This record gives sequence, C-alpha cells and structure tokens, in this order.
Amino acid sequence: MNAVIVAVLVMLLLSLFRVNVVFALIAGALVGGITGGLGMKETMIIFSEGIGGGANIALSYALLGGFAVAISYTGIPNLLVEFVLKIVGGRNDSQRKALSKALIVLFLLSIACFSQNIIPIHIAFIPILIPPLLKVMTELQMDRRMIASVLTFGLTAPYILLPYGFGFMFHEIIAQNMDASGMAIDMADIPKAMLLPVGGMVIGLLVAIFVSYRKPRSYQNLSYVAKEESSNQYSKKGIVFAFLSIIAALYVQLTFESMIFGALAGITVLYVSGSIKWSEADTLLNDGMKMMAFIGFVMIAAAGFAKVIQETGHVESLVEATAGLIGRNQSLAAILMLIVGLLVTMGIGSSFATIPIIATIFVPLALELGFSPLGTIAIIGTAGALGDAGSPASDSTLGPTAGLNVDGQHNHIWDTCVPTFLHYNIPLILFGWLAAVML
Repeated sequence: MNAVIVAVLVMLLLSLFRVNVVFALIAGALVGGITGGLGMKETMIIFSEGIGGGANIALSYALLGGFAVAISYTGIPNLLVEFVLKIVGGRNDSQRKALSKALIVLFLLSIACFSQNIIPIHIAFIPILIPPLLKVMTELQMDRRMIASVLTFGLTAPYILLPYGFGFMFHEIIAQNMDASGMAIDMADIPKAMLLPVGGMVIGLLVAIFVSYRKPRSYQNLSYVAKEESSNQYSKKGIVFAFLSIIAALYVQLTFESMIFGALAGITVLYVSGSIKWSEADTLLNDGMKMMAFIGFVMIAAAGFAKVIQETGHVESLVEATAGLIGRNQSLAAILMLIVGLLVTMGIGSSFATIPIIATIFVPLALELGFSPLGTIAIIGTAGALGDAGSPASDSTLGPTAGLNVDGQHNHIWDTCVPTFLHYNIPLILFGWLAAVML
C-alpha cells in the first residue's frame, strides 16, 4: 500500500477518535515510514531530523502567546466589551445581539483577510485579538465553530486568489513550478483560474455563518488570564502602550521577517512602559506560553511527519499511480488529481510545500490530456490549497484553535478541523473540478 495514504489515514483516524494530535502525527509517521520500507529505526531517525524544522515556528508561537496574555493584562478585553456595547446601545436585546455578532464576524473576517495580503502577518494576530474577544462571544453565545470557519477562510482564500503578500508567494510558486515542468504561464492568469474555486469557499463560508452554526451555543465564562481581577480596569496609558506594542511587534516582524523578534519587541514595549508589573510579568508570560504550547508541539511533530512522508518516495509514486488510472478521461483526471493533492496537503500541512511535489507530474499529465493552461492552474492551485483548511497539522487550523481554546472549551479536531474540512475542502474539490473542465 502507498505509505502516504496509510500515514495520513492513521493520523486522521486517531485524531477523529480524540487521540492527541501530536501522538497521532507521530503514530502516522511511524506507520507510514514502515509501510514505505524505511524500517522502524530509520523512520525514527528521519522523524527526529525533521522535527528541527518546526522548532523556529514553535518558539515563535510560544512568544506570541506570552505577548498576547501580556496585552490582555493591559485591559483591552474590557475596552472591547465597552466598544461593542456602545455601538449597539439603545436597541433591544435581540437587535444588540444580532449587531454585536455581525460586528465581530465582519471584524475578524476583515483582519484575517488582511493578514494574508495587505499586512502579511498570517496567524500572528490571532493570539492577540481572539482571547480578549472570547468574553464578548461567550456572552452572545456565539458558536466558536463559526468563528473558526471565518478565521480559516480569511487565512486561506485571499492568498489563493489575490497575488499580494502571501498570495504573491503562492502564485509565484505555482508559476515557477509549472514553467519548470513544461507549461509556461502568465501569473496574471492565476487569479482568473482560481476565482471559481474560491467562489466555492465563499459559499462554504456563508453556509457556516447562516446555516450550520447560526444557533446559540453556550460556553462557561472562564478566565484565561492567571490574575484577571488585576485587568478589570484599564488606563489610557495602558491602552496606548498596548497598541504601541502591537505596532512595534508588527513592524519588527515585517522588517526582519521574524515572528520571534516581533513578539519580543512587543513584550519589551510593555515591560519598559510599565504596562505590566515586573513582579507579575514572569507569571503572565508563562501563562501565554502554555496557551500556545499545543500549536508549537503540533508544528514540531508535523515537520517530522512531513519529512518521513517525503523520504519514503511514495508521494511521487502516488501521483504516478493516479496518472496510470486516468486514461484519457479529463473529468476523472481532474477529480483524482484534486484528491491526491488533498491527501498530500493533509499530511504535510502546507499548500506552499505541496505545489512543487505535485506540479512535476500533474503538468505533463495535463498537457497529455489536453487541459488548457487555465484548467491546469485550477487543478494545481486547488490541489495545493486543499487540506490547508481541515488538516490537523496546518497553521490555518492550528491558529484559530490556539485563540479559541485558551479556556479549554474548543476542540481542535471536532470544532476546527471537521467544520473547516466540510465547509471548504468539499466546495474546493467540486468547484476546482468545474474550473478544470470548463476553463
């Protein structure tokens, strides 16, 4: 059997049965490595070598978590509550709730979309903005599965469609790898080819907001800050320096392309300004690091998992076997290529890393079957993006979980991965297939 399929299935099944995702990734890597002929010892060595690639991300998220809790200590949660109440004040209860929910959804959707293109910070905003808003969302009984769906849409759809920020990187990877594989394209054609697949994601987003998760869902109003009673009040000075720390963090991150030093810059501003007390700073930062520890360990394990999968050589054999099944049927070819992209990305957890793997085989196959350049772009772009929403190892799902689960009431698999898989991956397959055969 193909090691990629076996490894991904083991990882997904264990995750769905609520086995810890880190353990599921390790178990999937071991089973996949043995299936791929690496042997137990070699698999363990390769996995150990691979986890080093996730260390930088893990440390980045740990420091971001510390920064987020420090920010919350300045009183921003209470400021946000007052801001929402002021906007919707003077209306009856039902109107206030409806307007508050709409405001939060639009705000988070806008910020998430901006984080990919206009201000390319990816998931760095989540631990800063989401935990303070949990107070408001709990009072409004907003279903956090809807918020997870909103965030994941904003973290994926913009870079798939728009050639700016992370989107430029994604489009450039597609164009370069298609050109290297024998099909030169104009990068300006990529948004045209990806418009229909992203349209499917828009439909999935609307279904999540207005159908699947529109009903109230109750959560306990739990504290996520160790000494929240200290942050019941806020001062103008604290709020000013809180926003200055956020600006400093974003500036350093974008200038030096380092989330680690960006978070460190933000924490330094809060330290120096006295916005957080020196006597309490250590406890606050430790609490924040604990909040983000989960995502850090998952990313470390995911790096090892991806390394084992790639070393088996079965990714290429999976793509080649798929090509052998297709024959001359364009419709069947498109759907099978998309499913292969889903399997590869679900395991690796990165659409950016999936494109170079699948383009080398998919482009010659598409040329042989007579797919147009636009249709080929739609297949490769959608196949690469598939799994980014829904994969337990993707930062597009790990990020929302890290923010929504600070009080322990949001399950990564059932409250983030399953909803995003159903609402985005299924429409992506359907609309990606339509784009491939129609363009």
